[in-house]
Amino acid sequence: MFNKKLKLNLYVIASLLFGLKTYIIYRFLFNISLENAMQEFILFINPFVTAFLVLAISVWMKPKKQLRFIRWATLIGTLVLYFNLLFYRNFGDFLTIPVFFQGSNAADLGGSILALIELGDLLLLLDVALVWYLSRRDHLELTVSFTRKKQLLVFSMSIIFLLGNYILAEIERPQLLQRGFDREYLVKNIGLFNFHIYDIIQQSRSQAQRVFADGNELSGIIDYVEQNTTDTEQTDMYGIAEGKNVIFIWLESLQTFVINNTLHGEEVTPFLNSLIDESYYFENFYHQTEQGKTADSEFIVENSLYPLPSGAAYFTHSSNAYHSMPQILDEAGYTTAIFHANNGSFWNRNSMYETLGIDHFYDIDSYEVNSQNSVGWGLKDKEFFEQSMKYLTSLPEPYYSRFITLTNHHPFDLDEEDATIDQFDSNSRTLNQYFQTVRYLDEAVEEFFDHLKETGVYDNSIIVLMGDHYGISDFHNRAMSMYLDKEEITDYDHIQLQRVPFYIHVPGQEGKVISEVAGQVDVKPTLLHLLGVDDSNDISFGTNLFGPNRKEFVALRDGSFITNQYIFTKDSCYDRETGELLGNENTGRFGSDEEVEESACAPLIEKVQEELSYSDRIIYGDLFRFHDFSN
Repeated sequence: MFNKKLKLNLYVIASLLFGLKTYIIYRFLFNISLENAMQEFILFINPFVTAFLVLAISVWMKPKKQLRFIRWATLIGTLVLYFNLLFYRNFGDFLTIPVFFQGSNAADLGGSILALIELGDLLLLLDVALVWYLSRRDHLELTVSFTRKKQLLVFSMSIIFLLGNYILAEIERPQLLQRGFDREYLVKNIGLFNFHIYDIIQQSRSQAQRVFADGNELSGIIDYVEQNTTDTEQTDMYGIAEGKNVIFIWLESLQTFVINNTLHGEEVTPFLNSLIDESYYFENFYHQTEQGKTADSEFIVENSLYPLPSGAAYFTHSSNAYHSMPQILDEAGYTTAIFHANNGSFWNRNSMYETLGIDHFYDIDSYEVNSQNSVGWGLKDKEFFEQSMKYLTSLPEPYYSRFITLTNHHPFDLDEEDATIDQFDSNSRTLNQYFQTVRYLDEAVEEFFDHLKETGVYDNSIIVLMGDHYGISDFHNRAMSMYLDKEEITDYDHIQLQRVPFYIHVPGQEGKVISEVAGQVDVKPTLLHLLGVDDSNDISFGTNLFGPNRKEFVALRDGSFITNQYIFTKDSCYDRETGELLGNENTGRFGSDEEVEESACAPLIEKVQEELSYSDRIIYGDLFRFHDFSN
C-alpha cells in the first residue's frame, strides 16, 4: 500500500499558491490605497481569477506538457511580479511596455537595482519551488485526464470569474478602462497581469495614431491653446534678461520639503535657502513627470508639452518634429549646450538632443572620471561643475546651457568624506541617505556659483535652478511621515510632496517669493518672456508665470491637478492650504461645503483630461510635422 500514488491536481495547487502570493504582494509590498471593503474584496479575488484563467490553458494539454506549462508559467509570472516590485520600490509605479524597450538603460541602472533587492525577496520563490518539486515526484499523481466536458467547464468558469471581476470593478469605478492614466486604479481592480494586457493594447493603438494622423487635428488644439494657455501680453518683466546667457541647473531628485527645513538642528540646504532672498522663487512649483523622470522633465521644459502616460518620448518619439526652446533660441542667435557626465546614449539623449536642436552635448566622454571622483551614478557634482567650466567659458555668447547633476540620485550613495550632515534615522535606508546627498548637491551648487563669479560669467547670465522630479517615492511613506512629524502620508500629502524647487536668479535684482501654483510646463514661455524672445507662434500648454493671465491649474500626468485653492487627486477634492477633504467625485461624499467642491474641482476634471489628451495627440500623431511655425 506504500506504493500507491497520491492523486493531486497541480493546476489547482499552483493556481491557489500563485494567487495567494500575488495578493500578498499587492496588499503588503505595493502601497495600494484601499478606500472601502469592496476595493479590498476586488483586490483579493483578482489574483486568483488571473491565476485560474492562465493556468487553465494547461488542462487542454497532455500530462507531460501540462506539468511543463504550469512550471514555466508560475516562474515567468513570478518574474513579472518581481520586476514590477523592483520598479515600484524606486518609482512607486508599475512597468509598462515602453519601459521594457528602454532596456538599453539597464547597465546604468545597476547600482539602483541592487539597492532595491532585499533578502526576504527569496520567499517569493517558495510556491515556484514547491510546484517544481511536486511535478517531479514519481510517487505523486499530479495530472488528470480532463474530458472535453471538464476542459470546457474549467475554461468557462475561468472566463466567468474574469467577467465577474470586471463587473465588480466597473460597479466600484465606472468607465474603469478609460482611466489608463491611473495605473494603480487599474492594477487594484483588474490585476497586474490584466493591466499589462491592457497596456499592450493601448500601446498598439498609440503606435497606429501617427499613420492615420493629419494636419486637420491641429486646428482644434491650436484653438484650445490660444483660448486657455497662450498669454502674449508683455509685462514689465519682458526682456529683463535680453541678451544674457542662460545657465539652467537640473537639481536631480530634489524636492521642496528639504528647502528651509532642518535635520538634527542643521539646515539641510543652507545655500539654496539663502538664494531665495536673491531670486524669484516659486514655492508651489510642481514637477509633472511620469515614467521618464529626468528625461520627462527635460521634455516638458524644452517643449511645454506633457510627458506620455507611459514610457518616455525621449525613447518612443525621438524622431518627431518639435518646436523646442533650443530651436526658438537658435533662431534668436543663441548657442545651445547641455552638460551631463553620463553616457550619451542613456535615455536616448544623443538622438533626442539632435531632434531638439541642441548644438553641443558634453557627455561622459568630455570629463575625466575615475574611482576617486565618482560615486553612485558617476562623476560627483562638485567635480562635474568644476570640469564643465572650461567648456562653458568657450561657448559663443549668448548661450542657453543646461547642467544635469547626478550625485543626488537613488540610491543616494555618498563617500564618507563628502558627507557633512548625519543621516536620518528611520526604517528607510533611502530616505536616511537622501539628506546627505541633498546637502552635497547644495554645496556643489554653491561652489558652481563661485566658479561663475570668478570667471566673470555670473554678471552676464541668468541662473535657473529646478528640481527635476521626486527623489523619495511613496514606497517610503512611513519614514517620510516620521520626518515630517505626521501620523501618515495621505493622498493630499503625496501631491504636496511633488513640489520641487524652482528659482530664477537674475544677478542684481532683488528676490521675491511667488506663491501661485506653477509647473514645469510653464518654464518655456516664462524664460522666453524674460529673454525678450517672441513665442507668439508657439503651440504650448504652459503660460508665462509673470503674466496676468496665468492658467488656473497645474495638471499632473495621472489626472490630478492643483489650483491656488484646491487639490484634486484620487477622485477627491481638498483645500490646498489646509488639506481638508471637500468632496469625493466617485462616492459623492462631501465635506463642509458641497457647493465649493462642485464649483471648484468638478468643472476642471474634464478640462485637465482634455489638455492631457491634446498633448498626447500631438506626440503620438507627430502633428507638428504638419505645421509651419514661421507663419
